[in-house]
Amino acid sequence: MRQSNFALRLQPSLLAEARKVAEAEGVALNQLINVAVAEKLSALRTEEYFWERAARADTPGALAILERAGVGNPPDDGDEPLLG
Repeated sequence: MRQSNFALRLQPSLLAEARKVAEAEGVALNQLINVAVAEKLSALRTEEYFWERAARADTPGALAILERAGVGNPPDDGDEPLLG
């Protein structure tokens, strides 16, 4: 794995909090920051993936399938609706 250095400027309060969390987690500050960036990138990529999937969706087709679901089959035990 290739590594590179990057000068990261954090607000003092954010840096102090990150140091506390890293210490509490028993990891190096650098590792904490790497994981935090990876988690954020993953969340953004996941959101992008679902937007792309939604753009390709066949909503009328999906609703037609849902309309057919269970047609001709009585409910199983435990399928009663929840009353709130």
